[in-house]
Amino acid sequence: MSLLADLVNLDISDNSEKIIAEYIWVGGSGMDMRSKARTLPGPVTDPSKLPKWNYDGSSTGQAPGQDSEVILYPQAIFKDPFRRGNNILINVFYRFDQVMCDAYTPAGEPIPTNKRHAAAEIFANPDVIAEVPWYGIEQEYTLLQKDVNWPLGWPIGGFPGPQGPYYCSIGADKSFGRDIVDAHYKASLYAGINISGINGEVMPGQWEFQVGPSVGISAADEIWIARYILERITEIAGVVVSFDPKPIPGDWNGAGAHTNYSTKSMREEGGYEIIKKAIEKLGLRHKEHISAYGEGNERRLTGHHETADINTFLWGVANRGASIRVGRDTEKEGKGYFEDRRPASNMDPYVVTSMIAETTLLWNP
Repeated sequence: MSLLADLVNLDISDNSEKIIAEYIWVGGSGMDMRSKARTLPGPVTDPSKLPKWNYDGSSTGQAPGQDSEVILYPQAIFKDPFRRGNNILINVFYRFDQVMCDAYTPAGEPIPTNKRHAAAEIFANPDVIAEVPWYGIEQEYTLLQKDVNWPLGWPIGGFPGPQGPYYCSIGADKSFGRDIVDAHYKASLYAGINISGINGEVMPGQWEFQVGPSVGISAADEIWIARYILERITEIAGVVVSFDPKPIPGDWNGAGAHTNYSTKSMREEGGYEIIKKAIEKLGLRHKEHISAYGEGNERRLTGHHETADINTFLWGVANRGASIRVGRDTEKEGKGYFEDRRPASNMDPYVVTSMIAETTLLWNP
């Protein structure tokens, strides 16, 4: 092992009470995650006890140069799987993790790209709290070869197809990047993320991890932190991760972030009728939801490759070509959950989760 590797893996916990806190947020594009670290005098478990911090918003596309200071407010703490020990990741909002943070102006106003602030207001509504909304998010992504922007394991020029051999596959000729996927799975568990599984997807080099069931805004916090950890691991591996909803044109599946959802009423006896009423509401606001469900989604929602056409709203039982899918178990038991299949892989989970709650629980047509 090299001296550099020895130093990177150095455990400081035996020689110092100090810890390293990585503050994480989302940059101006909405998907470019940023982070920086600072030393704290000792372990912290409550985000409210963490110091606020600032960064140069003019360098992230979030503030003008003449008034560039953006303030990070710590929102959630996760264990740091890279430094380990008592070191932490902080979700500081403006969309972020391991200390997950959100971002505000010096005057305390949320900056326009801070989607967590509006989501927190929806999830704080008493009518939403009473229904204890659960989310399970299926985050798809594609691993790309560095410099050539081509999926991991693909010969330049691509596979001739078909798609069939790659879904949940094993073998060096069908499964590409499993070491990265497993490293991410274990690191997410270590961090305290409620990651519930992983699987290979339909296109070679494409994978999925699932987070949930998680309650309310915590589902979005956990997705952002899990994305951050994945980006860090692919950085180490020299591989690029893409959340583009249609990374390879043609006869290949796109990448989504199917969002499974239920409320207390849906999970109780008679819940199937509540589910159908919620789906009816989602249909009435279909265009509004589509506009907030990720950029480039029109390249994915074509009516092919397990999607409904972007301009059409339909739901069905066990139908993966629908906008909303209801599982057969839910239909049989008369209660349960449904899956919104419309969100793209690059969606903002704060926007999607809060919009589903708002439409189904607060909006009156």
